[in-house]
Amino acid sequence: MTQLRSPSYDLADIVAVNDLYHQRGWTDGLPILPPTEELVQDCLDAAGLAPSAVIGVESVRQRPITGEKVAINAVMAGCLPAYMPVVVAVIKAMCQPEFNLHGSTASTGGSAQFIVVNGPIRQRIGLNATHNVLANHSRANACIGRAIRLILINVLGCLPGQLDRSTLGHPGKFSFCIAEDEEDSPWTPLAQQRGIPAGTSAVTVMAGESPHQTMNEWTRDPEEIAETFAAEIRHNMLTYSIWAGNYALIVPKQLRDLITAAGWQKRDIQEYIYRSAQVVRRDWATVGKKQVVNLGKGADQRFSALRSPDDLLVVAAGGPAGGFGAIVPPWLGSRSQAVTQIVETP
Repeated sequence: MTQLRSPSYDLADIVAVNDLYHQRGWTDGLPILPPTEELVQDCLDAAGLAPSAVIGVESVRQRPITGEKVAINAVMAGCLPAYMPVVVAVIKAMCQPEFNLHGSTASTGGSAQFIVVNGPIRQRIGLNATHNVLANHSRANACIGRAIRLILINVLGCLPGQLDRSTLGHPGKFSFCIAEDEEDSPWTPLAQQRGIPAGTSAVTVMAGESPHQTMNEWTRDPEEIAETFAAEIRHNMLTYSIWAGNYALIVPKQLRDLITAAGWQKRDIQEYIYRSAQVVRRDWATVGKKQVVNLGKGADQRFSALRSPDDLLVVAAGGPAGGFGAIVPPWLGSRSQAVTQIVETP
């Protein structure tokens, strides 16, 4: 066992541990599991990491994120050792320059790290891809997403009112992690669409705002279903931000079955929404922003939600019943871009 460098505390019981951690601002407001040396070492071993190994660096302030610190926060979040390779892959993705880790975590916009997991590791660690997929149910989903938030708090100092300047934030800042339902979908998995070989485990991470739930149970036409999604994106452009970038679209089974029965694949949805999710400047007058219409290049200036069809991340996930879907909007268009990273297991 390699000696850990972090300070240790001799405390009476789990209540005392949680009292100390809350007093020091080391939690997200929920109770934590005490990160004993044994549990931390188990997580390091599961990822094949030395405590001093640098997983990534937050580039603006040059803060390294080491294996030891990631393992400590993973244990605190309730992660089993088997979850650790996924947590490490998420950190690697977030530290890529195009993700803009500092900007997306410090902004008043209050985004969270929306995580989609693909490949064999989903079933191996019990990730949920179906019922209640965006909420409570699975230990793996909840704890992996929570570990990322604790790492941001304790390693990068993303504390609300300090580095984290979120005006509102959203519940995804506790945990925002799902798996894709590859077994019950004929569509190409997201990671494979983004260049990862078939059968390889990977994560895709996007700086996302709170999900917007949609519903359409009045049609079997794939264009009409896609138009409901496009309408929600247009609404987000008018009420939040018009800047083009990654949007995530979560399509549960009922609508997915209708879309695939009509012969549509993910690419068809991406291309339809690329064409349809557009607004013109004069549309802002319909949502109480008349002052904006007179700015810029004129009332007929056109804005697209996506830079290309590939900007839309289509994910097959959610329960089997109900004509629902969800749009996850971007933090600030292309200022932060989604990153896909292979999950490496020793």
